[in-house]
Amino acid sequence: MVHLEQVYLDLDEFEALRLADLEGLYHKEAAARMNVSRPTFSRIISRARQKVADAIINGKALVIETENMEEDQL
Repeated sequence: MVHLEQVYLDLDEFEALRLADLEGLYHKEAAARMNVSRPTFSRIISRARQKVADAIINGKALVIETENMEEDQL
């Protein structure tokens, strides 16, 4: 994986994916959990999904920024 181009997923993008796609929350509820507005959540989740799609479709390594992240969230 060292030779692959990398796509970086920020912690807020990671959390948005977890809430919306893994837990299945609606944007309004997920935004409340992240303490952001619903439009802000929508921008974050859109950016995250675009990065994940880029990594999958173009064969890039997806790197999740884990600084200050607890290991049980990975």
